[in-house]
Amino acid sequence: MNESSSLHTLLILGGTGDLSKRLLLPGLGQLIGSGRAPADLTVIGSGSRDWDDGTWQDLMKESFAAARSEAGDDGKEAIDAAVRNGSYLQVDLKDPERLVRDVRGLKTPLAVYFALPPEVTQSTVAALKPGDLPEETRLVLEKPFAGDEASARELNRLLADLLPESDVYRVDHFLGMATVMNVLGLRFTNRILEPVWNNLHIERVEIVFDEKLGLEGRAKYYDGAGALRDMIQSHLLHTMAVIAMGAPATLGQRDVRDLIAATLRASSVPEDYQRSTRRARWSAGEIDGEEVEAYADSSGVDPDRETETLAEIEIRIDNERWSGVPFVLRSGKALGKTRQEAVITFKPVSHLPNGFTGSAGEASRLRISFAPARLELELNVNGPENVFTLERTGLSAPMHKSAMTPYGEVLDGILSGDPLVSVRADIAEECWRIVDPVLKAWADGEVPLETYPAGTMGPAEWESSRSGL
Repeated sequence: MNESSSLHTLLILGGTGDLSKRLLLPGLGQLIGSGRAPADLTVIGSGSRDWDDGTWQDLMKESFAAARSEAGDDGKEAIDAAVRNGSYLQVDLKDPERLVRDVRGLKTPLAVYFALPPEVTQSTVAALKPGDLPEETRLVLEKPFAGDEASARELNRLLADLLPESDVYRVDHFLGMATVMNVLGLRFTNRILEPVWNNLHIERVEIVFDEKLGLEGRAKYYDGAGALRDMIQSHLLHTMAVIAMGAPATLGQRDVRDLIAATLRASSVPEDYQRSTRRARWSAGEIDGEEVEAYADSSGVDPDRETETLAEIEIRIDNERWSGVPFVLRSGKALGKTRQEAVITFKPVSHLPNGFTGSAGEASRLRISFAPARLELELNVNGPENVFTLERTGLSAPMHKSAMTPYGEVLDGILSGDPLVSVRADIAEECWRIVDPVLKAWADGEVPLETYPAGTMGPAEWESSRSGL
């Protein structure tokens, strides 16, 4: 498909589900209301439920409401027209021949968005044959992409038989987060940073995505995934690669993704998994004054699975720039504080003049906060009462925040044909290669499953729980 061709039809498989209602449709509503969606785009929802067009249009109207309230007159008219033109298609994913007939009856250019569990996506793709899809079709797949490296390779093989790689979009909505992409501008356009962005000057890098939220009705998915698969395997590894990659020649998708892939190929978790990885799950506690039951007691959870709700792994990037620098990736749920940030800790100065006291021994840190989008540089400065007693100060500034949600940004790329918002096939496989040995070690019981009360910062023994990074 020509990247410049805009879509006529968006078919959402699993359109009746939670992902569509909470994230996809609100993001799409922003695009339509801002005039960034094709004027003639037809949005078709599908699912196994016995809905009609009116029911689907009601869901679209509800999901578009926030975007409509912020749109101008032209945007409101575009949103109303999209709702009127929306239609519903009842599908049986176990009947691939019918699905193929239905898809071939849709007007192209067409995008088929798999808002489905990974195992259903894989089985549906496997049922399709070369030639089944009409020309000018894009396939959009949600994370997690497959379940391990072997299944990712198999899914990529199946997709390659159906479509060219340029028409396959593996969604990682972190790639649509303006703040993450801002890292490229921060690093490569500021001489004060780029020369010190290496193992000569940086001691460690931490990337954290901690949430107060618990399961939020997602037990069926989350209990089969856990924090490592759900967040670190996809989102945080990509964020790490953007932070650690070398300078691309251009911001074109090939240059950027080639360097992301090269960074991930050089990455691995040290094999002493008891030292390089940690896992835990929440026990009963309290968040913002509300009691929270233990994860193991939550509806839809199988406690014998020992699914982790907090995971932390250490990555080593074996290349000249980063050799010896630990990259610590941490993500968890039902914690006492929401933290979404990358923390770059610089090495101490090579010589500290004798006589300084206070915070003189503390390292400088650069914090890149993803939500809210802020940049903060922590430094030592002379204190007001005694110039030899140093204190910490922070130089902070807001970073660019997109007017759209991350899913709005990703959908913008899909609709316009920009593959930079997509995870390339080899990158998806590399992410699984990195975490597969950890998942196996955890499944074999090599790393104990610890606990932390809901509403705390995690197990007290973990340095990241005590320090807050």
